[in-house]
Amino acid sequence: MTAWSRFRRRALRVAAGAVLLIVAITLALVLPLRWLNPPTTAMIMLDALSREQPIQQWWLPMEAISPWLAASIIAAEDQEFPHHRGFDLEQLAAVLGSDGSPTRGASTLTQQLAKNLYLWRGRSYLRKALEAWLTLWMEWCWPKQRILEIYLNVVEFGPGVYGAGAAGERLLGTSARLLTPHQAAVLAAVLPNPRRMSAASPSPYVERRAAQIEEAVTQLGGLAYLRSLQPLPAATAQHGGRP
Repeated sequence: MTAWSRFRRRALRVAAGAVLLIVAITLALVLPLRWLNPPTTAMIMLDALSREQPIQQWWLPMEAISPWLAASIIAAEDQEFPHHRGFDLEQLAAVLGSDGSPTRGASTLTQQLAKNLYLWRGRSYLRKALEAWLTLWMEWCWPKQRILEIYLNVVEFGPGVYGAGAAGERLLGTSARLLTPHQAAVLAAVLPNPRRMSAASPSPYVERRAAQIEEAVTQLGGLAYLRSLQPLPAATAQHGGRP
């Protein structure tokens, strides 16, 4: 066996070991959340460390959140969520400008959740690559309703206000369970930039956007659209509540 052959075999073994290690780390990060609720997220920890504002967030099970919020967020952010496997290629193609650069966001709910759970703000090829990798595994390991349940509990609706429970009480003065279709649409309307747009004091733009979201929910079939989601796993653990 030549020196080159020995080097090539060693390189292949190292590469295979690296791939297996990356897969094992990814599974350790992703698979437990099929049943266990995340104690925090990367975004929440970064905000807590920055001390910009106090963090308000507590966990609610899916049945304690108004289905209108789920429907509104799907209508506003990712209408193909029940059907794709993490990436909406048609939407991505639609938002590319003539020069090949994106003119508006095309991230699916799963991609947004991957960023919120594990990554950081900002744009870079490294972050997008990690986001895509994690998205693949989240879609493979979790049913759609689990993805949506975690998303509703960790997404930021206002400065330091994370999740449907805190958003309902702190921003709208009601429980997440009792959100009306319009209140749900207002919360969904601020998601692109919850630090500049307010659900508590919605601007005319936010109100117009909320009306568009309500119309989109109706066009999708209302709450019936949620029936196309995969059911939650039988033993979703640790249903926490408000502290």
